[in-house]
Amino acid sequence: MMQPPKLNRPAPQYTERQLWEKYLIATKELLKFIKAEDIDTFLDLVDQRQRLMEMMQALPEGERDFSSTPECDAMREQIKPMDMQIMYKARTWLNKSRRNNAQVRNYDVTGYGANAGLFSREY
Repeated sequence: MMQPPKLNRPAPQYTERQLWEKYLIATKELLKFIKAEDIDTFLDLVDQRQRLMEMMQALPEGERDFSSTPECDAMREQIKPMDMQIMYKARTWLNKSRRNNAQVRNYDVTGYGANAGLFSREY
């Protein structure tokens, strides 16, 4: 079966203000999903937020006027505490995950796993 030709569509152009607004929304969503321990969605959002930052950095100098406004400063002030919460929750989740992995490895090494000698005997 033939595939339809792919169109080379240009990436949508956003203003710096729009990108900051999307960044703020992505930050709120990050916090929501890390609290729910939905790590797959959280990691996807981390990538999306990183792309937003890259898009902001790629804007031509003449289009970067929003970042020096009081409104942008207010957005940054909203983002800072959320970033702190996200980092704290992410570290907590990572530490918990590491402890769980260590417990599973200990369980396997001590011979209490499903392949332990007691259970592998033939009856």
